[in-house]
Amino acid sequence: MTPAIALTDVVVAYRRLPAVHHVSGTFEPGTLTAIAGPNGAGKSSLMKAIMGLLPMSSGRIDTAHVSPRHFAYLPQAPEIDRSFPVSVLQTVMFGAWQRTGAFRAVSKVDRECARACIANVGLDGYEHAPISALSTGQWHRALFARLILQDARVILLDEPFASLDERTTDELMALVHGWHRDGRSVIAVLHDLAFIRKHFPQTLLLARERVAWGATAEALSDANLATAKAMTDRWARDGERAPPRHHDHTGHAHA
Repeated sequence: MTPAIALTDVVVAYRRLPAVHHVSGTFEPGTLTAIAGPNGAGKSSLMKAIMGLLPMSSGRIDTAHVSPRHFAYLPQAPEIDRSFPVSVLQTVMFGAWQRTGAFRAVSKVDRECARACIANVGLDGYEHAPISALSTGQWHRALFARLILQDARVILLDEPFASLDERTTDELMALVHGWHRDGRSVIAVLHDLAFIRKHFPQTLLLARERVAWGATAEALSDANLATAKAMTDRWARDGERAPPRHHDHTGHAHA
């Protein structure tokens, strides 16, 4: 079962400086949601908090006690070290670890499933290629193959299409739409507003605080985008010394 992800007054801070400031709302089960906002809006920080990779200063994230193995996370590509001497097949096989355990012997079934995932993303024949030799597009395809093998109910993607050509982006986005049709939840940090409007029915617009959350056409209205920019600029002007006033989901302002 795909869980809802409910955020209640979530605050994430670095050295006491808020990167995410009192965000509340719910990613409903089976939804396809973009997280958008200016640079420095806290998008990646929120995603890492959902995955438990960043501690919250306060607030709560409720996933209905669903096991972490039902969550898959793809960080931004620069965060992954490609100098490690492993093959494409070995990289994809990492996707099975949450289900099987890191110390269980790799079965023939696991290996064949991994090969099928590699073929599914257009990398058939690259199983034994070192990941350091892959192009940017091939590397992203390998990472998506790992996600397929992981078979999670909730998939979080942080800038998954950065620096990719149009063909690769379209083919990987087709996989995302397939996950959505299967009833999985997909949450993606993205910067291209036109791309979001084309592919993502729901959007959370962040400026460290929640600006809007709902249908993409409404969330990405000109007024909301202007608000997000103004809020981000205000955080920058304040030198991140003190939080600005924030608005809850009712639209009421708080100190």
